[in-house]
This record gives sequence, C-alpha cells and structure tokens, in this order.
Amino acid sequence: MALTLSRPARRRLRTLGFLSPWLIGFSVFFAYPLIATVYFSFMHYNQIKAPAFVGLRNWKYVFQDMPLFGPALGNTLWLVVVMVALRVVFGLSLGLLVTKIKTGVGFFRTAFYLPYLAPPVAATVAFVFLLNPATGPVNEVLSHIGVTGPNWFNDPSWAKPSLVMLSLWGIGDLMVIFMAALLDVPKEQYEAAELDGAGAWARFRYVTWPSITPIVMFAVVTGVVQTMQYYTQALVAGKIASGVSIGPGTVIQPGYPDHSTLTVPQLVYSMGFQNFNTGAACVLSLVLFAIAMAVTMLLMRKRSGLLAAED
Repeated sequence: MALTLSRPARRRLRTLGFLSPWLIGFSVFFAYPLIATVYFSFMHYNQIKAPAFVGLRNWKYVFQDMPLFGPALGNTLWLVVVMVALRVVFGLSLGLLVTKIKTGVGFFRTAFYLPYLAPPVAATVAFVFLLNPATGPVNEVLSHIGVTGPNWFNDPSWAKPSLVMLSLWGIGDLMVIFMAALLDVPKEQYEAAELDGAGAWARFRYVTWPSITPIVMFAVVTGVVQTMQYYTQALVAGKIASGVSIGPGTVIQPGYPDHSTLTVPQLVYSMGFQNFNTGAACVLSLVLFAIAMAVTMLLMRKRSGLLAAED
C-alpha cells in the first residue's frame, strides 16, 4: 500500500529538497568544522595519537603562556583597522575618479584593475623586490630626489605599512564594485541637487553616500573577514625579505622582521602543522572566529553608521 502524504507534508518535503544543497554545504563546510574545532580545543591532539581530554589547558596556554599570541593578535587587528579603512577609501576614490573621466575610461579601468589579477605570491615577491632597500628601484628613485628610503619589509616599523601598500596596489576589485554602485545612483537626484545649488561635497554627502552605503558596508564586512585571515602575503614577504633560501624541508618561523608581520593565521598554521599542537591551533581559530563575528555584528547594526536606522 502506497504511503499518502498530506499536502503540508509534501510542501515541507519539497521545500527541504530545494534547501538540501545549501543544508549539505552548510553542514559539511561550516557546522562540522566548527564543532570539530571546539571539540579539539579541549583536547591534547598531535595528529598521531588519539585525542585526550585536557579541559581548559589549551585555552590557558594560548592566553597566558604563548609569547607570540599578543604580537600576532595586535598585528592582525592593526591590519584590520588600517588596511580595511584605506582599501575602502582608495577603492571609492578610484571609483569616483573613473566614473568622472570622459575619455579613455576603458584604459584607466583596465590599468587600475590589472594588478588585482596578479597571483598573491607573485605580486608579493615582485613588491618585495621593488621595495628592496639596497637594490630596489623605489629607493633608487627616492635617492635621486634627495630622500633616504626606509628599509620597508626589513624594518619592523615599516613592514606592516608595506603590506598595506601592497594591498592598495591590488585595489581593482573594490574599484569595480564601487563603480557599479556609483553608476547606479539615479541621475535625476544629481540634477535636482544641482538645481538646489548643492556643491560637489553636498551632492556626495546627500545623494551619493546614502545610495552606496550598503555597498560600503559590504566592502567593510568582507574586508574585515578577509583581513582576519591574512596569511599568504605576510608570510611570503617575510620569507623573501629575510633572505633565507627556501627549499625542501626548510622550516622558517613567520613574522620577519622581529614578529612585525606575524598574524594569527600564521600562528595557527605554525602551531597546528609545524608544532603539531592541534588544540592550541583550534583555540586560535576560535578566537579569530569570535572576533570576526563580533565585528561583523557590530557593523551590521542599524545604527552603526553604515546602515540607516529604520523609522
């Protein structure tokens, strides 16, 4: 005898069928890794022997006994604040510039976007050589105009600003996003503002900014999440600038020079795959996750300044 389902049951099954790809992806790629990370954060696990429960020992080690946790967290938060803010400002500025250009817009749009297409490792290697304090062309040009160039990636005080410059060089992704948002602003609003005698700044503040605020919020939130995972460029820049030859079996401690480019994701990799301390690596990952979630929730509040409050 065939099983007959009621109309509401068939509707729920049909809805569940449509949702099943997302549910499977969410479970496999987010829920299970998150639960496993929380589980291993309370375990002593070296990826060889079976996990052994140690309670809060891993958490105590990270927050009290890990000497590099403080510098790594400070560097990561510094990059989040400075890099994300400057990327949004520069991306929006380039978007405004390109949308105002009357001739040659295709050339400038391509020229500004091309650096973003460069692979992160190749772009970082090229940037380190350009900023080489001894043989780099940037310091040579500065010397010709009477300016003594800094040591860039070899100087702890200049290493993070150099990484910020590298990220601004590849600002093409945000430029394109902001260009699309700016071109979507109704021209009738600009014309009405001009008839009312509004200047350039007033038109930007009262016409452009309210229209592109959701895009700015998107750029800030995604920038925070991406920068909290900042790993490749900082690691490659430190390795190349240190002058250490990299070969099979070479283990190089990240953060050159003087731990100034050490980020929490680098520390996660070092603890988990070099020191085989999976528990501590999971604790660091959960700290990153908690900070990213807290910042995202703060930014997405209605009265955070990026989203207008509803009446």
